[in-house]
Amino acid sequence: MQTLREKLADRTRFLVATELVSVRGPMAGASAIKVRNFANELVACPDIDWISITDNAGGNPQLAPLVLGRPILYAGKDVVIHLTCKDLNRNGLESEAWMLHSEGFNNILAMTGDFPVTGNDGLARPVFDLDSIGLISLLGKMNQGLGATATDGTNHQLEKTQFCIGAVTTNFKLREGEVIPQYLKLEKKIECGAQFIINQIGFDSRKISELRGYMDAHGMKETPVIGNVYLLSPRVAQLFHEGKIPGVVMSDELWELCGKQGGSADKGRAFFLEFAAKQIAIYRGLGFRGVYLGGAHNFAAIEKILEIEQTFSPGDWKQFAREIQFSRQGEFFYYAEDAATGLADRGRENPRPQDSSKHVAAVYQLSKLSHETMFVPGAIARWGAKVCAQAKDPMQGPKPLRALETVSKAVLFHCKDCGDCSLPEIAFLCPESQCAKNQRNGPCGGTREGRCEVDGYGDCIWLRAYERLKHDGREQGLLDHVPAIQNQGLRGTSAWANLWLGRDHTSKRKAVKAATPSSQAEQ
Repeated sequence: MQTLREKLADRTRFLVATELVSVRGPMAGASAIKVRNFANELVACPDIDWISITDNAGGNPQLAPLVLGRPILYAGKDVVIHLTCKDLNRNGLESEAWMLHSEGFNNILAMTGDFPVTGNDGLARPVFDLDSIGLISLLGKMNQGLGATATDGTNHQLEKTQFCIGAVTTNFKLREGEVIPQYLKLEKKIECGAQFIINQIGFDSRKISELRGYMDAHGMKETPVIGNVYLLSPRVAQLFHEGKIPGVVMSDELWELCGKQGGSADKGRAFFLEFAAKQIAIYRGLGFRGVYLGGAHNFAAIEKILEIEQTFSPGDWKQFAREIQFSRQGEFFYYAEDAATGLADRGRENPRPQDSSKHVAAVYQLSKLSHETMFVPGAIARWGAKVCAQAKDPMQGPKPLRALETVSKAVLFHCKDCGDCSLPEIAFLCPESQCAKNQRNGPCGGTREGRCEVDGYGDCIWLRAYERLKHDGREQGLLDHVPAIQNQGLRGTSAWANLWLGRDHTSKRKAVKAATPSSQAEQ
């Protein structure tokens, strides 16, 4: 029997995956029994290649996916466990990964995760110690043999895992400063160890074809990408349209169509099943490796969708692609439109003129100048390292210098004194005070029209960073610093001293780069 890794490598197969949404309550509860029965039917279906199990989907507490996954795995069906960063710190995530490895679960979908929305006795406190790239990097290191220090201080290498690591991407975004960073982050996810990609829910064939085209043109052609197909209903369409599900958008046109279909005698059931089947055909026609079916909570619906898709002729997907193009007014596209197909013209990128305005935040300009003066190698950086090393407390540096750092960064950036600063990497925007998820490796997928998924945070800092860098003509280097893994042990210490004395995450990256042979670094 082929493993998921082998199935993904087998280009003769078009794969079908289904999503199993966990429930709140015990395995013996009524809701869990219903899900288990659904899972048993999926296991018995030879057309289903794997079953994917969610991890506290939507930020809600639910039964751990491992519990639902065991009987599926033992029955011989591939299982992909969702692993997210919202509820566990890096130690908890590593512990969870070792448990999955020990239980025989070798397929993980690594995600940042949705911001918590509920919890017992009030809203749960989110963790986000790592983000998706940090988690992918951790799992990649485990696959290579994670280094560890024993209690006696000796170093040794732990057993290698065999995780097949998946990641999620989305280009169903409105603004240029949302779309391009998502593409750049996709490249970094694959560079850090992601072995297959699933795209976010979306209903625009032009954007779908654009994703495939971008990956082909930017060194990701060999990475399997799985298309997300969601079985709609009038209620779900309303939730998507209202922005209740982070990262998922629905145009007014499609929402109105769903509402109209919902008024039919069967409440739109036949329409929605055929709509999902048409999406499968589009993904097949565009060269995706398979599809990921969500929103279907009973086997009869899955069976009907697959049955309808099999009735289509090989070229029908082209007409379906013209039908399913529900973009929004003013939406940014990386590629121009192919007039003949309505899809992305991979040979013509849309123009992205540089920002010619003279107005860029004065704080940004001042911050750039200060950083280039104080923190790049030179006389001031050498002086800073010397005075901090000779200070009574080298972790804080001289008291007057520490006071200047604390006050200036609090006023200019609302600094949280993390001690491991990412300001220069995010165009001098603080990920701790201005990002709900402390994203240091690019944006999460939860923005809507440029706004953070969490109320009160305003425009995404990565959108703002992109626009600042674009003014300088440096936007393509937005994620050159990735991966950035914050050291929590530096919290409350001087970030200036940590940089000058080589203790922060940027210093670790420089050390790795210096130790990498030039021929390997160029690959």
